[in-house]
Amino acid sequence: MKHCDLDTRYRRHLMLPEVGIDGQLRLLQSRAAIIGAGGLGSPVALYLAAAGVGHINIVDGDCVDVSNLQRQIIHNTNDVSRQKVVSASEKLNAINPDVEVTPIPVKLDASNAAAILDGCNVVIDCTDNAASRFLINDVCVADGRPLVHGAINRFSGNVMTIAPGHATLRDLFPMPPQNPMPSSHYGVLGVVAGIIGTIQAAEALKTLLGLGELLTDQVLTFDALTMSFTKFKINHG
Repeated sequence: MKHCDLDTRYRRHLMLPEVGIDGQLRLLQSRAAIIGAGGLGSPVALYLAAAGVGHINIVDGDCVDVSNLQRQIIHNTNDVSRQKVVSASEKLNAINPDVEVTPIPVKLDASNAAAILDGCNVVIDCTDNAASRFLINDVCVADGRPLVHGAINRFSGNVMTIAPGHATLRDLFPMPPQNPMPSSHYGVLGVVAGIIGTIQAAEALKTLLGLGELLTDQVLTFDALTMSFTKFKINHG
């Protein structure tokens, strides 16, 4: 890892007493896994790379489609038909050469999840279906690994952070939905993905830095039509 122009590239972080040189070095030595290189994964990946998270695993088995470009801002028209993780990795490397990006062009499933997430300091769930979300939740809970969950649908979205000893998706949904449609089935206002993904990125950075109050034991919801945020408490256990 180069740590090129540390004092220049990360100056605005170094100016924050809560971050400083120690915090920036912590980010550079951290490993994050982003599951999904689509609408949510795009802003998460861009901001984590820009912030100097030193190792980023980005996991997605799909290729870029023209219909993705309305919200998946890490890709462009020239990327159509390319693997999403390859397209995303190129953008992240261009943003910050300090960051080591590992593109993993597979769908996360029960056979590979534990190995892919091993060694990661935080996992960011940017998937669009219940089966993947609960799988990621269960693997992270079993390993005691912090997880930032996000979901979007139409004009709204939500974020929660799952950490050891705190509420999980199974506290929010004791019975997982049976055969639910993926969120892509219902459509989404593109900018909602950016708003929710950016909040996920903020939670991931706070987790890595040990800063502030995380969205643990609660869900933050956003409604673009009313431009409102609401928090709901979740009972754990």
